[in-house]
Amino acid sequence: MAKKSLQKFADSEAKINNILKLEQITPADLKQLSEAERTRFTEILTERANRLKGTERDKFYEQTDLITTDCIKNQLWESNHNQITYAISILIQEHGRMPSKTEIANKTELSRPTIYKHLKEYTNHPLYLAQIEQFKFMTAKVLAKVFSFAMNGDMGAAKLYFNIMGSMNSGQTPSTTLIQNQNNYIQINGTVLSQEAIKHLSPAQLSTIETILKTVLPQPEVLNDEM
Repeated sequence: MAKKSLQKFADSEAKINNILKLEQITPADLKQLSEAERTRFTEILTERANRLKGTERDKFYEQTDLITTDCIKNQLWESNHNQITYAISILIQEHGRMPSKTEIANKTELSRPTIYKHLKEYTNHPLYLAQIEQFKFMTAKVLAKVFSFAMNGDMGAAKLYFNIMGSMNSGQTPSTTLIQNQNNYIQINGTVLSQEAIKHLSPAQLSTIETILKTVLPQPEVLNDEM
């Protein structure tokens, strides 16, 4: 009985190893495996994915591309993106310059081709575009905070608010033609509004300015929770 079990195990391992020797594994190749053999096959793939580095890792993912689910591919892309982003950030701090692809590869243990491909193509990847949408989603919250600082006399925040709202209204890039900032004041056409002048405004005058802003400019959604 034990001999038969050992033979069965050996046959299963041989079957799995033959599949692993293929240049590219297809779903059809896995049909010959039993449920237990598929489990064992998955364990081996997971171990290799965690162990392999650099070009060997690239070869592994090329070999298993046709049997890798979209979910796993997305997780791999996110992992690569996070590693590359972190590596670039750390290396800039260490060397005071933009790192080379070789330096990024050494830091992440990813291959240079993977680094090059990711940096070249990431802006068109659906997951990156989804991240950008998340940042856009937070625009109202950030703009509400900017508006709050502006109404408390922060000239830099006031300039930023005017420029952002002007851009949103016109659909153009924010312009500094009409609104200029010089350290502690903003200038709208020929009218100068300094931080010192705001300090001397009465509560009624401040209320009037706030009313004008709320009337003329679209208001962001003000959220109650803190940033």
